[in-house]
Amino acid sequence: MTTAPSATAEPGQMTHREILEALTGLLLAMFVAMLSSTVVSNALPAIVTDLHGSQTGYTWVVVATLLTMTATTPIWGKLADLFSKKLLVQVALVIFSIGSVVAAVAPNMGVLIGARAFQGLGVGGLTALVQVVIASMVSPRERGRYSGYIGAVFATATVSGPLLGGLIVDSPLGWRGCFIVGIPVAALAFVVLQKTLHLPTIKRDVKIDYLGATLIMAGISLLLVWVSLAGTNFDWISGTSAGLVAASLVLIGLALWVEARVASEPVIPLRLFRDRTTALATAASVMIGVAMFGATVYLSQYFQLARGMSPTEAGLMSIAMVGGLLVSSIVSGRVITRTGLWKRWLVGGMVLVIAGIGLLGTIDATTPLWVVGAWMAITGVGLGATMQNLVLAVQNNTAPKDLGAASSVVAMFRSIGGSAGVAALGAVLAHQVTGGVKDGIARLIHAGKLTPEQIQQLQHSTGDIPKLADLPAPIRAIYEGSFGEAVGHLFTVATPFAVAAFLCILFIKEVPLRTSNGPVESVSERGDEPELETVR
Repeated sequence: MTTAPSATAEPGQMTHREILEALTGLLLAMFVAMLSSTVVSNALPAIVTDLHGSQTGYTWVVVATLLTMTATTPIWGKLADLFSKKLLVQVALVIFSIGSVVAAVAPNMGVLIGARAFQGLGVGGLTALVQVVIASMVSPRERGRYSGYIGAVFATATVSGPLLGGLIVDSPLGWRGCFIVGIPVAALAFVVLQKTLHLPTIKRDVKIDYLGATLIMAGISLLLVWVSLAGTNFDWISGTSAGLVAASLVLIGLALWVEARVASEPVIPLRLFRDRTTALATAASVMIGVAMFGATVYLSQYFQLARGMSPTEAGLMSIAMVGGLLVSSIVSGRVITRTGLWKRWLVGGMVLVIAGIGLLGTIDATTPLWVVGAWMAITGVGLGATMQNLVLAVQNNTAPKDLGAASSVVAMFRSIGGSAGVAALGAVLAHQVTGGVKDGIARLIHAGKLTPEQIQQLQHSTGDIPKLADLPAPIRAIYEGSFGEAVGHLFTVATPFAVAAFLCILFIKEVPLRTSNGPVESVSERGDEPELETVR
């Protein structure tokens, strides 16, 4: 793709100027998807306290969105190989907006979690489709630069989200305003895409694998329900656990059989995994999801509940991680576009992720804030060089007709890792905090440092998320210490997953980025080229 507008673009192709115009709408859509999680992060303690939720409820407000996003990402990707990509992005924006409105007026935790799950349907579409549309517009070699832009938008949303969320929570709008803020951006993205995005689409019979899609969603959902509830609602080793795991494995097994033997247009074409790069990048994405989402989602809780910060102050602390992510994503994208080489960035990025997460495992409620910020910055630099470039490596080895499926598979498995990580580590956090608080209160009572009146003021259970300002000083200190130690422990638990991702990346064979969107001989199948038409 040239770097100047072309007046003689081939039929069905977009000029450089048209790409930049459409990219504006795509990046707005990506910003909305990222903002939906980050703007709520610093509001969660206030939300759960106001709606009388527990640590499990806190976890599920996050997991509900990740769950539906994860389960539907491959479906959106497959639909992108069959239908108008522009229409699908716009549908995803509408779904996201409806979910946001319901979440904003939710009267209780049940409605809020349900709205977040519906919102996740739209987020899944935006997450998968933005990558697919960009891949359809530009060659893999040029795509490195655009991947840098995506990383920059990701960083901007991650920086501005917590800050904006903190300001909204502390304003008269309260936490409900956090769910409204993305709707104007979604509307703007809808209009921009309607005017600027003109892509070729494949003209062929549409066959949607409804059975495979249903089995995949059901199998993943049951697995994540088990991971998130085990240890709190029932034991890890119990009849309920065995039943959920067995049912999940059966459904996933049936889904694999349907995808391999029954479906003529499978949601996840299993032939993609014959390519070593795709298989290893997918495995690495799972591990990165666990390490990144599973551990970092609880940082805002650490700053508010272990360090006594306001939502706005907790948002300011996120600048350390996202600043590193912003710089490394832009720099790596530009250098990759210039050189066509990407593996060194993946390897170096994962080394920094391992170092950052390992160092964050040493924090507690008394760690100097500049130290916490430094460890977060190291982690951010590593993530910025890794996340988008894994997708780029897979797209480079994929036939054009499978771009949607391949891109969404990587995104889906990263989300699976993130969902499982958030759920499992949330259960670990709840267990550790509950145990630490109970032990601490028992010690205070034994030492005679709590009066009967103070004990009576403790109206909530130790498993709930407290409002620290309303607690007696000795009990507040116990909560802060317990949360600080528990969050540090989460990063220690997440470190081996980052190491596993690093090992997967080491074995990926580097293939220089292609300079065209032509067929990939090693992956594509023989057959006539599909008829193209421009969708406007």
